[in-house]
Amino acid sequence: MRLTVFWQRMAAHFGAGYADSFARDHVMSELGGRTVNEALDAGWDAKDVWRAVCTAVDVPAEKR
Repeated sequence: MRLTVFWQRMAAHFGAGYADSFARDHVMSELGGRTVNEALDAGWDAKDVWRAVCTAVDVPAEKR
């Protein structure tokens, strides 16, 4: 998954403003105690990060 698609999905689910805040501030156990931004910066694949977000916040199946 390209990062542009990842960020489009984040914005579609959370709204443009909150997606950035969530990615910066929300520490997720699904990402090994990292935020979305930290996981991406550490080299995690965007698709894996998106899957973790989907699991953590119950993104509906049709948006996964």
